[in-house]
Amino acid sequence: MDIADLSFPGAPSIRIPPPGPASRALLERQAERESNARTYPRGFPFAVARARGATVEDVDGNVYIDAWAGAGTVCVGHNHPDVIAAATEQMGQAIHTLDLPSPTKDRFTTKVLSLLPESLQGKMKIHFAAPTGADATEAAIKLVKTATGRRSILSFQGGYHGMTHGALSVTGSRDPKDAIANLMPDVHFMPYGYCYRCALGLKPESCDLACAKFTESVLADPSSGVTKPAGIILEAVQGEGGSVVAPVPFLRRIAEIAKAHQVPLIVDEIQAGMGRTGRWFAFEHAGIEPDVILMSKAIGGGGFPMAVVLYRKELDVWKPGAHVGTFRGFLPAMAAGVAAIEFMQSHDIVAHVAEVGARLKAGLSRVVEKRSFLGECRGLGFMLGVEVLEGDGTKTPSYEKAKRVRAECLRRGLMVELAGRHDGVVRFIPSLVFTAEHADATIRIFDEATAAVEAA
Repeated sequence: MDIADLSFPGAPSIRIPPPGPASRALLERQAERESNARTYPRGFPFAVARARGATVEDVDGNVYIDAWAGAGTVCVGHNHPDVIAAATEQMGQAIHTLDLPSPTKDRFTTKVLSLLPESLQGKMKIHFAAPTGADATEAAIKLVKTATGRRSILSFQGGYHGMTHGALSVTGSRDPKDAIANLMPDVHFMPYGYCYRCALGLKPESCDLACAKFTESVLADPSSGVTKPAGIILEAVQGEGGSVVAPVPFLRRIAEIAKAHQVPLIVDEIQAGMGRTGRWFAFEHAGIEPDVILMSKAIGGGGFPMAVVLYRKELDVWKPGAHVGTFRGFLPAMAAGVAAIEFMQSHDIVAHVAEVGARLKAGLSRVVEKRSFLGECRGLGFMLGVEVLEGDGTKTPSYEKAKRVRAECLRRGLMVELAGRHDGVVRFIPSLVFTAEHADATIRIFDEATAAVEAA
């Protein structure tokens, strides 16, 4: 099966600018009956009829190129036939088995552990969490606290690790925290290697990794006010933070600091993992060795819920029942995950992501050079972002302009979403079967959309 066969042919087709009448009716009913906390219908005002590969069709007949991919969940495209077949076959055998062993679970475990770099082979165990990335974060926090007997956690500004109580506590975003009292205590936020917006006001050519040294000083200084932490949690590429790629020296220094102070390093690969950055894991770009790895989203084959924690065997000191979840034994997701990994391996999808991702990034960078209100284009593989600015000569992010860019893209048949500081970054995180043709169409539409915003 060729990658191009997985998507609807041709360019995006917009018959009725969204929201069309059929979509509008469903959106109105949703607004009446569903929670005000719903999010994506506000940026994508349409109702989905069907999806395939890297495209989505709404109920009014519009076909969009999907450069959002379920927030990075849809790894081998929507409704991949191998994934659907594997999940369907599994549903005819067994669906829900808690944490009992099974041949399917054994194959899934073997596949996931085999993706680890050679230096970590045979050194890690797997824990099946409830099927969300946030629960993987919760499990990891409990794991390192249990293993070390400590209580503090170091996290990083701009990081995103989930919306449950503990996960939100280690997440950088303030907005969802404002209404929540008594979040998990003893969480301390360090400056991240975000050179475009350095928290310390320094320049990368002369800063001498001051952001990493700040973390080191917190651990080394007995008067820092922070007790020795149970763990350090970070993303090698911040997703919701705005596709911010941590500099390799920064990641390596943080890993060295964690090792020197005997603090477990937790790397969140929930969005960046499974090949999205052109490596199986984003941390591989820096050659570091985490103690704990969080995975979810794409490991369920692209839509089936699944979350796991991989961790060094020496941390495995918690007791039976220390972290459980009723749906941690959802076998269709495991079967789907195996099918997705096998497809990715047989088609060398990780190399495909690196190649087409570079093409997409180069094209988006050319657009950035043409627009006075666009800032840095950055990212790895299919995890890219473009800063949208006020256009006044500063780096002030503009949510209003970013929102208009998103709307103009959607009118032309391209789904992109916003993230970063003040939601001022347009993100591109398509499925991993995104082709060169999809990339070229995305660049063209982004060019047209930003030109329309600039002209207005």
